[in-house]
Amino acid sequence: MNGVVAQRYAAALVDVALEQKNADSIKSGLAAFIGVYSTSSDLRILIESPAVNRELKQKVLSKLASRMGLDPAVRNFTYLIVDHRRTHMLREIQGAFEEELNGRLGIADVDVTSARELTASERQELIVVLERRTGKQIQARFSKDESLVGGAVVRIGSTIYDGSVREQLSRLRERLETE
Repeated sequence: MNGVVAQRYAAALVDVALEQKNADSIKSGLAAFIGVYSTSSDLRILIESPAVNRELKQKVLSKLASRMGLDPAVRNFTYLIVDHRRTHMLREIQGAFEEELNGRLGIADVDVTSARELTASERQELIVVLERRTGKQIQARFSKDESLVGGAVVRIGSTIYDGSVREQLSRLRERLETE
């Protein structure tokens, strides 16, 4: 149930971000606010307390938004989240927002894990191949895992392309065991 609710809030914020043509500002502002909210127990206590009235909460949020230089859309969104007592869903909403935004902009998040650090040209070549294959703009995160022995594992959403030597050896072992 919370996932559906988070998705609705995220979709509404994406609508605003795309309409105002400031998706990057809203994305970074939302992340910054969530970072501050997550690390400040005083802020969380004040915002989540039913004993503190709505006006005081909005005044605090307004001052915080001003100090942080947040986009007015992010400030208004925080008002909405606080008024509807959805602060416990902020991280989930943030994830849904980024996913929805990327989906509408034709961007695919990709995780690439390789046995060794890829050079800049190898990374660029892989991104070009993935863009051709998916028809989307690729936003890649690269990491290293020496246990792969060689090759790479690419995850695009729920699809995994495993070109690691470890996986190839595992398939060869399975084939030899069945023969």
